[in-house]
Amino acid sequence: MSKPNLIPSTRRDFLKSTSGAVLAGAWAAQAGLPTIARGAPDSRKLKIGVVGCGFRGTGAASQALTADSNIELFAMGDVFADKLASSHATLTKTHPERVNVPASRQFVGLDAYQKVIENCDVVVLATPPGFRPLHLRAAVEAGRHVFSEKPVATDAPGVRSVMESAALAEKKGLALKSGFNWRLYRPMMEFIGQIHGGAVGALRAIYASYYVGVLQPIPAGETGPKPGMTDLEWQLRRWYNFVWLGGDGYVEQTVHAVDWLIWMMRETPPLRCVAVGGRQAPSPGGNIYDHIEVNYEWPDNVRGFIGARQQNGCFGDTSLYVMGAKGTGEFHRHQPIPEIHGETTWKYGGESNPMHQAEHDTLFSCLRAGRPINEGASMARSTLCAIMGRMAAYTGQQITWEMALNSQEKLVPEKLEWDMKLPIAPRAQPGQTKYF
Repeated sequence: MSKPNLIPSTRRDFLKSTSGAVLAGAWAAQAGLPTIARGAPDSRKLKIGVVGCGFRGTGAASQALTADSNIELFAMGDVFADKLASSHATLTKTHPERVNVPASRQFVGLDAYQKVIENCDVVVLATPPGFRPLHLRAAVEAGRHVFSEKPVATDAPGVRSVMESAALAEKKGLALKSGFNWRLYRPMMEFIGQIHGGAVGALRAIYASYYVGVLQPIPAGETGPKPGMTDLEWQLRRWYNFVWLGGDGYVEQTVHAVDWLIWMMRETPPLRCVAVGGRQAPSPGGNIYDHIEVNYEWPDNVRGFIGARQQNGCFGDTSLYVMGAKGTGEFHRHQPIPEIHGETTWKYGGESNPMHQAEHDTLFSCLRAGRPINEGASMARSTLCAIMGRMAAYTGQQITWEMALNSQEKLVPEKLEWDMKLPIAPRAQPGQTKYF
């Protein structure tokens, strides 16, 4: 069996068969690797704006302020005033000399993102991922550099929108840095570099696990909005539990493991996948699964498997196992010393690094050098691969890459109003739920 490095022919066939010239052109142009445009070095004092002031937005803002000595936090926005106030207080305490966000630049509401974008040079997008395509498009159209948390969408129309925005960012010379932070984690970088260098020979199979506890559960007994609370407010407060907002735990969190596989396969998308999944732990009000296992197939019969679970009191494991013709390799999150055994024996001997900080260090060093990085194609590809797996689990059907890419299922409502009626879609039932 030949090595599964089939990028040229696979991508050529892929581009011939997909719809959407903009999407295909952008994907082909970036060739699976971050694009770095060239321009004049930038020594200005850069103004940072944050859209989404929860835990991740606050963390990303702090890391941005740490990454460069000549930036300031200049605008903040969230749909909830309490979230914004808490984030502002935290960042003012940790970076008192860098936070310049008076009340006049603290924006609350569904349109807060627009106002933040108007008042910054670089915007951090950290809202629930259902909003990411809309916010990313607005930022790029306004000419802003972007740090975008992962995943970048919860449905295929959103992914296609992101690819269009990535192509526009490339045309404008704007940076688009993704939140797939493992790509800058030194032990993982060295490990995958060894695999790409042939240390285990031709790849046969890859297995990744993401077995963790419950994230952001709906409190027991809470089945809907409290008196005086609208449907939209309640779902936004509990966003992780709704597919349209978070994409399901597989798309929102396990997308990291999906990204490992795509990275390992040199950005070649899988041909098809099947999956199983469901919900075992009761969750009143939400409509996501708590376990999904996906089996991906690549050219040359190379297989990729991902097991994901979000349940308390169970065995926990976040690992990556690689099986090749000449050896095996493994990486464990809580013991980050990857190893390879077989014809080649290798063990990582370097140091670990704070990968969330590395994302922002990279973004701002590239901006200062006049070489804005664009990871739009890569982050859209990994997001779509995760959506593809969720679709297979939800429907019980075999899903091809083409089916996922061209899906017209739109989860995110076209227009949101604070007091709108927003019924919750029933939890998917394999064999009954239809997407096509």
